[in-house]
Amino acid sequence: MEGKELPEGRDGLEERARQMDRRRQHAVEQLRQAIELECLGAGPEETGSETLLWNTLILFQDYPFETAKKLQYTYSIRGYEMFVSRKDKSITRSTVDLAFGMALKLLREGTPITGPKKLGTFGASYLYPVFIRIGVIPVEKTKKAKRQRPSEVI
Repeated sequence: MEGKELPEGRDGLEERARQMDRRRQHAVEQLRQAIELECLGAGPEETGSETLLWNTLILFQDYPFETAKKLQYTYSIRGYEMFVSRKDKSITRSTVDLAFGMALKLLREGTPITGPKKLGTFGASYLYPVFIRIGVIPVEKTKKAKRQRPSEVI
């Protein structure tokens, strides 16, 4: 819908929100496909996963997230840095890429990503919920999913 004028007022805001939701959903789907290919052995150069990740992160700026300790936050991206509303320091793109690489490694190994510490990087407590929301970490691979599963009867 690029180039089209949007109506003013509430209807215009609602339409912009729907457009943003569609753009986010499309970006998440592209990123998930790239992750699946990498888990099957393709390299990041082939899939463009790091670029897809960063583009998806840009679309989720100002989206409300919650840490594992239920602290609400948003983030913004300026240049190659992610600025979290709850922190004074930024998370650099290279740190995001390191956390992403660790998540992919754990996914390939079939290791559950049970919390932020598994990512092993600065800012992991903020990256972990974002990675879950954008599909880097499948919900079934998290501690929350493990708690929700019924226990097996022996």
